[in-house]
Amino acid sequence: MFTLFSAVISLVLMVLDRVLGTSFLQLIYVVGVFLPSLGVTIRRLHDTDRSGWWVLFGLVPLVGFITLVVFLATEGKSHDNAHGPDPKAVAAF
Repeated sequence: MFTLFSAVISLVLMVLDRVLGTSFLQLIYVVGVFLPSLGVTIRRLHDTDRSGWWVLFGLVPLVGFITLVVFLATEGKSHDNAHGPDPKAVAAF
């Protein structure tokens, strides 16, 4: 959901930049959301039982980005892993 909302906001700001003839609205947003995006991506990799260092694999041209998208799109593990408990697990009280 974070990525969806971020993409929609970025698209709206891009259109506003074009209409206003500026280029700083989207730039300010991208700079402001960089660290939260990195955190969400690393958490998603942890859900799939991969290290957060896999983010750097996205820097490899074409192949790295496609591989990272596949990793991020796969369903998370349904059990506890080295990075913590399953976030979808319902705690029984």
